[in-house]
Amino acid sequence: MEEASSQYLIDILALLLATVMVVPIFHAIRLGAILGYLTAGVILGPWGLGIITEVEEIRHLGEFGVIFLLFVLGIELKPDKLWQMRRLVVGLGIGQLLLTAGLIYGIAIWLGVAQQSAIIIGFGLALSSTAFCLKLLSERGGIMTVMGRMSFSILLLQDLAVVPLLALIAYLAGGDHSTAEQSTSLFYPVLVIIAMLFAGRYLLNPILGRLVASKDPEVFIAVALLLVLGVAWIMEMVGFSMALGAFLAGVMLAESHYRHQIEADILPFRGILLGLFFMTVGMSIDFGLLWEQLGTIVLLTVGLMSLKASVIYILVRISGARHDIAVQSGVLLSQSGEFGFVMFSAASVAGILEVHLSQMLTLIIAMTMVLTPFVVKAANVLLIRFYTPDTEENEDFSEFVEDSESHVIVAGFGRVGARIAALLGAAGVPYLAIDMRPERVKAARGQGFPVFFGDASRIKVLQAAGAERAKMIVVALESPDQVNSLVALVRQYYPDMPIHARARDRQHCADLIINGATTTVSETLETSLRLTEEVLLGSGVDEVMVAQVIDEFRDDYYSNVVQKVTENKVVLGELRH
Repeated sequence: MEEASSQYLIDILALLLATVMVVPIFHAIRLGAILGYLTAGVILGPWGLGIITEVEEIRHLGEFGVIFLLFVLGIELKPDKLWQMRRLVVGLGIGQLLLTAGLIYGIAIWLGVAQQSAIIIGFGLALSSTAFCLKLLSERGGIMTVMGRMSFSILLLQDLAVVPLLALIAYLAGGDHSTAEQSTSLFYPVLVIIAMLFAGRYLLNPILGRLVASKDPEVFIAVALLLVLGVAWIMEMVGFSMALGAFLAGVMLAESHYRHQIEADILPFRGILLGLFFMTVGMSIDFGLLWEQLGTIVLLTVGLMSLKASVIYILVRISGARHDIAVQSGVLLSQSGEFGFVMFSAASVAGILEVHLSQMLTLIIAMTMVLTPFVVKAANVLLIRFYTPDTEENEDFSEFVEDSESHVIVAGFGRVGARIAALLGAAGVPYLAIDMRPERVKAARGQGFPVFFGDASRIKVLQAAGAERAKMIVVALESPDQVNSLVALVRQYYPDMPIHARARDRQHCADLIINGATTTVSETLETSLRLTEEVLLGSGVDEVMVAQVIDEFRDDYYSNVVQKVTENKVVLGELRH
């Protein structure tokens, strides 16, 4: 027992060490994190240093990264946006799956493969890797782009196809009729999905509200993990994949005002485990078989990626998208996916596929994953150099562009933040507010304000609120310490973003400007000036004189703020020298 525990600890230390050493190097040479993780996996795996030999055990753990990835994606896609994508899911998704599987089936038959094996090979290789595609999409601007929406529509249909494909394996293996009938029945899975969506809409927010009221962040994180893994497990029990279940859990929370905080809590788990999944792909590459069948495997890998990219390109063009979007979608989805590992392993155990053929197909899938980042990068370089898009093209897909571009983030929805938000809404300026008090968030959302629960001083919450696309941030928090830390955090991660901050007094204004605030407003000053204005008017002083006195005092006040900032910068400069 102690020896096994020691080996697990060595494996974990080796994975963490490889991550911190290899991945930054690949970032530095602009090859991306995925190739870094793949290389780290090769180094640690059986054909590298041999530190990790139990690849299957590590892979099962890494699959949780795919689960969390789908959950975060579900959170970002509200039900109305999914409904908008229904034609893409049905048209592109089914067309890609059936057409690609049919072509691969025909090639396999031509190469002498048995009919049942050819069917499994066709569908197994027709699927793409959700983890690879979504990770690459996040590096290219996310699924909110036109290309992202179309690619995700295909991936979503592929995940929905898991149930009938697993039933197909059971049927071809000669399973009894009742088992096949039970697997193909969609009544209970559909009933479970409806129940989940109902619970998410009407029961989830009240439950989360009670838990948030306890003000224990650890409990909130535990609830987030329980929700993701619980729904994923339930969906697996009714026949769907855990990844699809996690996506459903995200959709359940898409309308919740706690979604930004939950997304921020989940992101660290997603990042680590998803990197672990990519490492296991690198570990699973059988270099002995690769060297033995090098010419055949390279030919089949390149042929498979070319076939899939061509099919997707044609279908996307038929859908009305531009040439560059079709090319990007094709190369992005040209690899085969992680479900292929499951299908070929199950088919091999069931006697449908020969063991040697299953191993070769698994290697081909891994090779397509390895090549995908290079192919995507090459396609983008060529498009930038040789293709100029026509701005009049692709108007039909303008509705899929993310509608939260250039919005204002309001941190804090107290008296000041609520008034700012109300005025922004009256002026037609899109905004999103974040607050830590659940009762305040609940009341504001009941009145129709786009307010979400979350700690704005955490960078993950700001990222979940779309800070990289935001026009500016307004810091209206009540605590001066929270204002200070948030201004410094935003300036660190978003150096070009305008920051308009609420300050307590003159000194606080100066401190905030030094920390990176663009403009500050002293609440004590403005209150006293407003009261003074009413007193002067009530004392019979002329309105013009009152305005002149107030403006002069305000200008003098803020000029002293600038002077304090200058003095502090001089002192800091002297200390540094």
